[in-house]
Amino acid sequence: MLLVYTHKITPRVTYIFKHIFVRILQIPIAFTSKVEDFVAHNGPKLSYTNIALGKEFFINSHGLLFEQGVNDIDITITSWQDTPSFFASNVASALPFDLFAASFYLLSRYEEYLPHVKDTFDRYSATESLAFKNNFLEIPLIDVWAFKFLEILKVRFPEYQFANRDYKYLATFDIDNAYMYKNKGIVRNVGGFVKDLFSLKFGELWNRILVVGGFKPDLFDTYKHIIGLAKKYQFKTIFFFLVADYSKYDKNIAVNNSHFQSLIKSVADYSKVGLHPSFYSKAQIEKLKKEKKRLEHIVNTPIVKSRQHYLRFDIPETYQHLLDVDITEEYSMGYASHPGFRASTCTPFYFYNIDFEIQTPLKVFPLAVMDGTLKDYLKLTVEESEQKILQLSFEVKKVGGTFITLFHNDTLSETERWLGWNTMFERLLPKITNK
Repeated sequence: MLLVYTHKITPRVTYIFKHIFVRILQIPIAFTSKVEDFVAHNGPKLSYTNIALGKEFFINSHGLLFEQGVNDIDITITSWQDTPSFFASNVASALPFDLFAASFYLLSRYEEYLPHVKDTFDRYSATESLAFKNNFLEIPLIDVWAFKFLEILKVRFPEYQFANRDYKYLATFDIDNAYMYKNKGIVRNVGGFVKDLFSLKFGELWNRILVVGGFKPDLFDTYKHIIGLAKKYQFKTIFFFLVADYSKYDKNIAVNNSHFQSLIKSVADYSKVGLHPSFYSKAQIEKLKKEKKRLEHIVNTPIVKSRQHYLRFDIPETYQHLLDVDITEEYSMGYASHPGFRASTCTPFYFYNIDFEIQTPLKVFPLAVMDGTLKDYLKLTVEESEQKILQLSFEVKKVGGTFITLFHNDTLSETERWLGWNTMFERLLPKITNK
């Protein structure tokens, strides 16, 4: 166990120290604000305060972890061991910057509490972030800092047995549109027939007739294929189902459709299932409650996993709503427009609500990359997308983190829009799963 002395033990201090030491470096820690207890401790120890007590392992604190609420902070980026850093120290310290205050700023999403410009879908924009502006969005910077810090700890405490952690891959799938043509009802299919006809899309018109008539499988029905790949390459999956009322942005199968319900139940037999709250749910807790109850009724088990449709969420409001309906795992922490690490970590962490100054029970699983980001926002080719995914997975492997991807069931459909993506995904799997 490593003992940390600090002049004031605050919720922010315990939160970020546990993320760095326990979750990333797997080092158990304890805290004290009593100098005599710190001096008497014979094991590894460090002080985190304004002035060193003596000649101990000392890290100069910036002050952020002893504040409350949100303030407009002036940040100057410097460099530490070839990585960006900020909150530089002006006194003798084991580190030239306050790793813990900087990590808290990034992990708590402090900047998202500050005034900012939102994108066309009313989301916090990647281009507003410190990570994007300083070119470290595609690096899990907190994890990188932690492992550089670990090397210093190993030199200072050579007798201590430090643990290793293993890289993990988690494939997640958002089911916005369960089927391309099947089970969409008479009105939607007739509308589709007319639209295809007047658009002169005779190939799609013919495919629709064959699928609806039962002569051809629906191309979006890739569930067995995905589950088969998961079994072959031994990786975990989560399917997030959209069960919202029909709207401009929510166009899945009607939730009372028996075939759709059977699909959800069958997927739940082989994989974890979560809620995909609707486009308008981010600020409307009643919608969230309604949709969660629908999915729980179908699978007959409590739903604790969630990812927002269009990755639309506000901090802290949406996360607090999720907690209020007993969601304990959240998977939206990423940007639609850019790949990378929105919270600058590839380690699952607990949401810290700055408004209440508490660590909440909501565990956040940071997303690294989404299919639509690469294809629709960045306009990358299949080959370029493959290289970007490999690059991000390599960054996560270097720190033994958790690499989380977001695909959709139709991504692997080999339809015209996603031509080549199924083959690319299968090429990727041996590399990103280490199998």
